[in-house]
Amino acid sequence: MSFELNGRPVSFDGDPQMPLLWAVRERFGLTGTKFGCGIAACGACTMHVNGNAVRTCVLPVQAVANAQVTTIEGISSLDTRTAVQEAWLSHQVPQCGYCQSGMIMAVEALLAQHPEPSDEQIDAAITNICRCGTYDRLRPAIHAAAKQRRELGA
Repeated sequence: MSFELNGRPVSFDGDPQMPLLWAVRERFGLTGTKFGCGIAACGACTMHVNGNAVRTCVLPVQAVANAQVTTIEGISSLDTRTAVQEAWLSHQVPQCGYCQSGMIMAVEALLAQHPEPSDEQIDAAITNICRCGTYDRLRPAIHAAAKQRRELGA
């Protein structure tokens, strides 16, 4: 089966029931997306599938045939950071950092859908679990990222 991974066409000839997370990590060597709970509860495995935030630890790779898949590696480079990544640093959201790629992907999807999200929209969309407990920093960081994106016209 074929799909687009971070803007490039790829083919996968392994087990079609393999979770997308493992296909991306093991077959394509992109390890920025993390395994957390294995039951799609924590969100550490969040990627974008056709622009939507999806928890990939339980999503069979066959479900993304002909789809556009974006990982944390696909949203920026080492030289550039997104507004969300900048806000994450300035608001000191990451602690251990393990869940952060999933959170950032969830926030990017939220801001693509709601450029100026309310607190209620943030609470509804960002249900990722952080064992370090940095939840009180999320809303200010998301509002700052949204403001920066609007100012940049992104």
